[in-house]
Amino acid sequence: MNVLVINCGSSSLKYQLINSDTEDVLAKGLCERIGIDGRLVYQKAGLDKEITECAMPTHKEAIQFVLDALINEKTGAIKSLKEVDAIGHRVVHGGEKFAASAVITDEMIAAVKECNDLAPLHNPANLIGIDVCSELMPGVPQVGVFDTAFHQTMPAKAYLYGLPIEYYKKYKVRRYGFHGTSHSFVSKRAVEFLGLDKDNSKVIVCHLGNGSSISAVKNGKCVDTTMGLTPLEGVVMGTRSGNIDPAIVEFIAKKENLDIAGVMNVLNKKSGLQGMSGVGSDMRDIRAAIADGNEDAKNAYDVLCYGIAKFVGGYVAAMNGVDAIVFTAGIGENVGQLRKDVCSYFGYLGVEIDDKANDTFSEEIVISTPASKVKVAVIPTNEELAICRDTVALVK
Repeated sequence: MNVLVINCGSSSLKYQLINSDTEDVLAKGLCERIGIDGRLVYQKAGLDKEITECAMPTHKEAIQFVLDALINEKTGAIKSLKEVDAIGHRVVHGGEKFAASAVITDEMIAAVKECNDLAPLHNPANLIGIDVCSELMPGVPQVGVFDTAFHQTMPAKAYLYGLPIEYYKKYKVRRYGFHGTSHSFVSKRAVEFLGLDKDNSKVIVCHLGNGSSISAVKNGKCVDTTMGLTPLEGVVMGTRSGNIDPAIVEFIAKKENLDIAGVMNVLNKKSGLQGMSGVGSDMRDIRAAIADGNEDAKNAYDVLCYGIAKFVGGYVAAMNGVDAIVFTAGIGENVGQLRKDVCSYFGYLGVEIDDKANDTFSEEIVISTPASKVKVAVIPTNEELAICRDTVALVK
């Protein structure tokens, strides 16, 4: 079965065509600058990337270019679109309506639209992708895989905020969590890879990238996570502030003469590593600046490591123990020094890092020593494969 995985953003679209039987990626790429000018990046397995500048006024043109590339006579991965058996879509916010992936129907789309207020930048773009695929590939079954679904097992004590309860009852203001597809994939793989008992396991997943979140997974189910109503809550990220005193919003608004939208723009796009360091949001730039003696960059890095360590420690308490701590995503998979610096806070857990193993990037590996009381590992995330698997399970 061939599954086309689609991840629509407001001005971009990532895609992979996966053979679900072998789990091989037949082709992958992305469309950039949708609505501006347009660029298609396409790569068939075993071949070099092809980059094509092409007008993409809307997502419809973008998806059409993807489909045309997949059946191109010279470099196409398939001969006909009839070879696409199903389509899996990343959908950011499913609210409380979706605790699992779901086959896309008119009723399902209506329910997702009701969550648009919770993810106004992401959900509408995800729905556009669904609508366009329905138009261009009628009759092909489609599945929505939700970023929030994995976290729906959190108990009320983990997801409720200290606000008037009517805000939850009327508006569903609560912690939802994100990166759920990644947390689900990595936590399950960690249990397999580390030989843990899936029914008696305590795993903490650190998904660290430009956007970062941490989850506590007990016996395969999420019991807590750092992101909240939106992806702004939690640890310091590339451009997001993470946790702050809410009164800062009013303070900055008055000092800088900003409205709510202005302050939220600061918190989402001008804060985090970028705002603290003055260097940028990329960890490679931060580390280069630290090497050059930039104190602001060093402080930003230290705040991130310290914040991760505090959340991990809190989740050890929440689960009354931990069997494994797992790092994943761009920073988690590729920055060994950060992994070591974070784990330096876990001496009380008996964590010991194997420096040679830790000097490994983007592959599954145990980076703790045999003597370490808690296993520490790196497991590359694969959200596209997770979406593919969910899609196959629902349509096969």
